[in-house]
Amino acid sequence: MPGFDIFVLVLVALFFVLAASVIKIVPQGHHYTVERLGRYTQTLKPGLGIILPFVDTVGHKINMMEQVLDIPSQEVITKDNAMVTVDGVAFFQVLDAAQASYEVHNLRRAMLNLTMTNIRTVLGSMDLDEVLSKRDDINSRLLVVVDEATNLWGVKVTRIEIKDITPPRDLVEAMGRQMKAERHKRADILEAEGSRQSEILRAEGEKQGAILAAEGRKESAFRDAEARERAAQAEAQATRVVSEAIGEGNVQALNYFIANNYVDALKDLATSPNQKVLMMPVEAGNLIGAIGGIAELTKEAFGKDDDKNGGGSGSVPQS
Repeated sequence: MPGFDIFVLVLVALFFVLAASVIKIVPQGHHYTVERLGRYTQTLKPGLGIILPFVDTVGHKINMMEQVLDIPSQEVITKDNAMVTVDGVAFFQVLDAAQASYEVHNLRRAMLNLTMTNIRTVLGSMDLDEVLSKRDDINSRLLVVVDEATNLWGVKVTRIEIKDITPPRDLVEAMGRQMKAERHKRADILEAEGSRQSEILRAEGEKQGAILAAEGRKESAFRDAEARERAAQAEAQATRVVSEAIGEGNVQALNYFIANNYVDALKDLATSPNQKVLMMPVEAGNLIGAIGGIAELTKEAFGKDDDKNGGGSGSVPQS
């Protein structure tokens, strides 16, 4: 019957409409708020949710995953009246879907305005040098302030990062000249320090060299004095021996002493660096006589030795 078929189709359509209004499938990472006659009643979590048909409706579909909020560039005046351009990025996550839906209107816009306002506040309390060098400090201060302000919205701000800080062009050029002058200053200081250290080391080396040279001269003088002392002792010993021989009546010892000194004098004259040709009368007879005296001394010395040996070995007496 055509009427019955139409009735069945209407019932099937009503069933699907009713099922669609009752059964709500919430995807992972999202929460749905449920409103009954315009008033918040519950929050549907990921999975299959059941609500009352025609009475309950889904109010807001909230993304519960961590989200990124780009902070556009804005001009900020620092404490020392320098104009800089700043932009950044914020990371946040909704922890309470009901608060994020009903405590603030347009959550992303509210967070954007709040973050930009606090960037101006924080940077305005710092000098330009601090703004350029203490970016981590700026990020930490912004995170504390913004996170505390968004607690009532059911939001957790996990990170705020300043991306770019751009000073004016003339200020950048001045900073470049300042950095160049500072580098030249450091180079001059290092060069002066190197020269100073080199002079100190050179002076120290000269000092050590002078000390060693003085030590060498001292040792040489000591050796020379010792050699002269020994030569004087030998000369005194020879003079004493000759004197004793003369005292015993041996004239040949005196001839030997005079001939020895005569030969030494001739040797000194011949080896003098300023003397190339030596011309002087030399009495060969005196020199030969002196040499003969030396031979006589030698014979006498050997004769005394023979007498001593002969006296020591006596002949055997005959019976």
